[in-house]
Amino acid sequence: MQTIRALDRRLTIRAAAWDTRTIGTPLSLVEEAAEHTKLWCGTAAALAVLGGRRGRRAALSGLAAMALAQLLSNAACKQLVERPRPPKEWIPHDEVHDRPDSSSFPSGHTAAATAYTAAVALTWPVVGAACAVPAAMVAVERVHSGAHYPSDVAAGAAIGLTSAWIIRHLPGPLHRYVRLT
Repeated sequence: MQTIRALDRRLTIRAAAWDTRTIGTPLSLVEEAAEHTKLWCGTAAALAVLGGRRGRRAALSGLAAMALAQLLSNAACKQLVERPRPPKEWIPHDEVHDRPDSSSFPSGHTAAATAYTAAVALTWPVVGAACAVPAAMVAVERVHSGAHYPSDVAAGAAIGLTSAWIIRHLPGPLHRYVRLT
């Protein structure tokens, strides 16, 4: 546990020190688009309208996995684990003042982004690969902004992958309504 804390500290300080103009700005723009799942819902709408049956399946799978990931990360894990956000003195830029008061563990943004991306990738791999770029940027931004430790982001990604797997393997008649594959 001490090794994880030391690694979290070192990686958080290093990521927060990146130049906010060249790296932080693009990361912040993508994170803002992903805030409240706007990016993923917009992508799902585009897939449903433009992607035919396969697009509708990918969109529905992605949204279902994202909803499950948010339930697991925000409604369950954050209530069970009270972890403070990284110390403000580690973060040398103003973004540290714009972060939630909730538990740091796990990253709900990363859980949602990973769940959506993984579920879409299972249905339509090329589109899932395209979604992976902004999903990874969201994860990196959560550490750069001082909102999360790297281990929070890793836990969020694990929750997201698990959620996509669960949606993909729903039993019986449920798979016809959610998975549709």
